[in-house]
Amino acid sequence: MTTSAPPPRSRLPRLLAPFARPALLDSPPGNRRALRGKILWIGVWLVFLIDPLDDLVSGPHGAPARAAGWAGLLVFVACYLTLVVRDVTRPYTSLRALVLLGLMLALAVALPLGLGESWYVLLVYFAVSCAAALPLPYSRYAVVASAALLLALPPLRGHDPAWETVIPVLLGGFAMTGVRELVRTTVELRRARATVAELAANEERLRLARDLHDLLGHSLSLITLKSELAGRLLPAHPAEAARQVTEIEQVGRQALTDVRAAVGGYRQPTLDGELAGARIALATAGIAAHLPDEAPALPPEPAAALAWVLREAVTNVVRHSGARACHVSLTTRQSLQGPYLDLCVEDDGEGPAGASYGNGLTGLRERLAAVGGTLTTGQARAGRRGGFVLHAHVPLDDAPPGDPPKLPA
Repeated sequence: MTTSAPPPRSRLPRLLAPFARPALLDSPPGNRRALRGKILWIGVWLVFLIDPLDDLVSGPHGAPARAAGWAGLLVFVACYLTLVVRDVTRPYTSLRALVLLGLMLALAVALPLGLGESWYVLLVYFAVSCAAALPLPYSRYAVVASAALLLALPPLRGHDPAWETVIPVLLGGFAMTGVRELVRTTVELRRARATVAELAANEERLRLARDLHDLLGHSLSLITLKSELAGRLLPAHPAEAARQVTEIEQVGRQALTDVRAAVGGYRQPTLDGELAGARIALATAGIAAHLPDEAPALPPEPAAALAWVLREAVTNVVRHSGARACHVSLTTRQSLQGPYLDLCVEDDGEGPAGASYGNGLTGLRERLAAVGGTLTTGQARAGRRGGFVLHAHVPLDDAPPGDPPKLPA
């Protein structure tokens, strides 16, 4: 049996990987791949050096001047990449940055004076480097000074001031300062969000620890004391020891009931949370979602019951209906027994087709009945093929349980 050789692996994905996942400006490259990607993304802007390159290739320069121009350009680009590839949110305060900027300034002045007006564009990159490396107040002054050099250098060679390059210098320099501030703000917001999430998690842990201590501290202490007492009574007073064991069992059962109630409260869903989850679930399934932006204020028990209903209904729509759209509404209605809140979930799918969606609806009816509510289901709309609608009604305020309000056909 012959086996075909595996197809050769293309190098194109590896070459394009740095472009697919570029390094961010707010972080230094952590490895060679990240460094390569960041240099490639920043190096795209070196395309504006086409004029100096064209001057080196086809300009009327001798061999020494051409060699000096190539060497100066390479050093200038190396200094530029060194200053910009780093984390631009933190200004350089070391002697290294000042040396690099001084070298760039010397080249940005010497090369135009020695080789011609095609080299004035170097001052644009010098302004960007100053904006990326210097502290913010000084970087603004450096950008303005770079623009002033464009007006002072050309007259030294008998040329008119390079007014057409002043605007790119100012735009490039101040754009970099704006990018630095934007990235710095983004980093601070990201850190603040992480801090808030950590504080919320710590607060939840403290609340859980406090509630468990309040629930179990007294019960476990009582169980310990009664167990010690029963151990002392066993040899001489078996009847009294048996009574203590019975009380220990009662305390343990009550503690178990309290813990289950507390855990149930922690797991209790919220209506706002389920609305957000329904929006994500429907969008993931490719179903057009029409949901209210927020839920009305409700007591905890009715709100939790409606949250369970919404979760189950949306799950049924996603898994079984094959619908293209789903409408969810929360409407306050009036009946003879008082105000009711009506949760309606309607889809345009195939409907239940004579079969129920498992035992979920039965469980929902039991949850709603516990808070005086009811659940009704049926065809979405009269005269319409397919579709399914679910109505859940819970009383508002202190309305007594009773028949649900009359709904429009």
